[in-house]
Amino acid sequence: MLSESPLGPPASDESEGEPALTKADIVRMIAQSTGLTKTDTSAVVDGFIEAVIEALQEGEHIEIRGFGTFKSVSRAPRTGRNPRTGSEVKISRRRAPVFKPSKDLRARVEDNGTPTGADKDAVWEEEKAA
Repeated sequence: MLSESPLGPPASDESEGEPALTKADIVRMIAQSTGLTKTDTSAVVDGFIEAVIEALQEGEHIEIRGFGTFKSVSRAPRTGRNPRTGSEVKISRRRAPVFKPSKDLRARVEDNGTPTGADKDAVWEEEKAA
């Protein structure tokens, strides 16, 4: 089921085989909707990404209300298997970034991006206040 997205190319329920949205696409969409130049928008997007990376490196949690939480977790050491040979491989302890989407984001993705009920009113009030 294809639907026209206000953010760009058509969106569908299945993401396999479709091209990914790139940072350049995000910069273009934000620049078009805000009236900022692509250069200014790119600097803001790069700054946001760098701030998230630095916070994760320092072990901080980043919470963006209505979007989700980024954090870094410690993965315990474990024994894995080489898929080619079947031999055991020791995998050392490591830190990994994780993202947990908010309830609002999960609901909007489930509803194909359309806020419903109280969420719709909250989004409208947010946009009105901006």
